[in-house]
This record gives sequence, structure tokens and C-alpha cells, in this order.
Amino acid sequence: MPRDSETASTRVSVGGVLLAAGAGSRMGMPKALVIGDDGQPWLERGIRVLSQAGCNPVVVVLGARATEAEALIPDDVTVSVGIAEDWQSGLSASLRRGLAAAATFEDLDAVVITLVDLPDLGADAVERLATVPPLNARSALRQAHYNESPGHPVLIGREHWMPLQRSLTGDTGARKYLIAHDVEMVDCSDLGSGRDVDSPADRLLVTPDSEGHEDREQPGRPRQ
Repeated sequence: MPRDSETASTRVSVGGVLLAAGAGSRMGMPKALVIGDDGQPWLERGIRVLSQAGCNPVVVVLGARATEAEALIPDDVTVSVGIAEDWQSGLSASLRRGLAAAATFEDLDAVVITLVDLPDLGADAVERLATVPPLNARSALRQAHYNESPGHPVLIGREHWMPLQRSLTGDTGARKYLIAHDVEMVDCSDLGSGRDVDSPADRLLVTPDSEGHEDREQPGRPRQ
């Protein structure tokens, strides 16, 4: 992220996109409605992680039981809500909606995209992805990896938003596009596990410590 000493003309404007539209069939409820063991909703935590990393605005994409999820959004963070009406068609619908919502903010150079079901993701990983030279920000493609496995967050420069949206189909994310366009892989293994939580049993494998980082002795792999 830019330092305070930088002039406004050289600052990189990075937004955040939190994807939280799915029904969470394996979880038994939409993950946007899950309350963490610490009492904090996953949705709120994801929003605050992006905000604390300097992402502004934060775009939240909702779908299943969107009205209930929207009630969990904190009111002290700048949040733009996008509803993926076709969320049942898969991850591509959520990602397209998030990028379309981000595009309404004309000054944004890039967005950091992450998922609501990453309870051990911290602001430090988002900051690492979002640290790009100003001249390269709009063409940047960066993806976190954890012990050689690709995961989230992902930074996507503005020049890629439209072609990426056109490439998305079904329940797939941006990975094929990222590979085809030589994504820069950023090692975040020291900052967390990158593991997503798909089911109640998975929650036992991802237990954040007091700083939001997970005990990496436990098995599991991040979603690709």
C-alpha cells in the first residue's frame, strides 16, 4: 500500500471484493451467515480484513439469503453491496458481479478479491498482494500461494476486469485466466494457511490464534 509521503498522483487506489454469495450446501447454511467461534460473523471479519489492509471501498457480493447477510455488515466501514441474482450458477456469477460493482468506482486501479470462508486470512496477506508499483497497478495480476498451492487473496488490475468477466463460466473462478496471463505468484505461507472452510468438520482444521493466524501443523490445502 502507498506510504503517506507519496503524492496523490502516485498513489495506487485498491478496492476489495469479498465473495459471499453461495448457499454453503456442505456447511448447511450460507457462509455469509456463519458466526465464528469468537462470536464475529465471517462476513464482518472478511470486510474488516480488507478495510484494515487499506482497501477502499470494500465490495461485498451476496446471493443466498442476501437480506439476512446484509444485516451483518458493519456500519463503520465503507461497503458497497452487489447482489448476484444468478448466484446459483456458481462462483463465476459472484466474481462477475463483484468486478462489475468495482468498475463503478472510476478511480480504482485494482481490486483484491477474497472469499468469506477464509477465517485465518489476515490483513497482512492482503497488504502484501496490494503492494504494487503505481505504474503497474492497472495491469497487475497477483495471486497468493501457500506452500506452493495457489489460493486467496488475488489482486486484479483494472485492465483485466472486462476480459476476465468475459472468460468466466459456471462454478469456476479466475484461475485459468490468471495462468493464461502469467499471474505473479506471491508467497504468503508465513502469514497463514490459505485454507477455506467448506463444512462444519473443516472448522476444526482452521483455528485462528489471537492474531488471526492458524496453527499450520494441521492438515489441509487451500482452495485453488
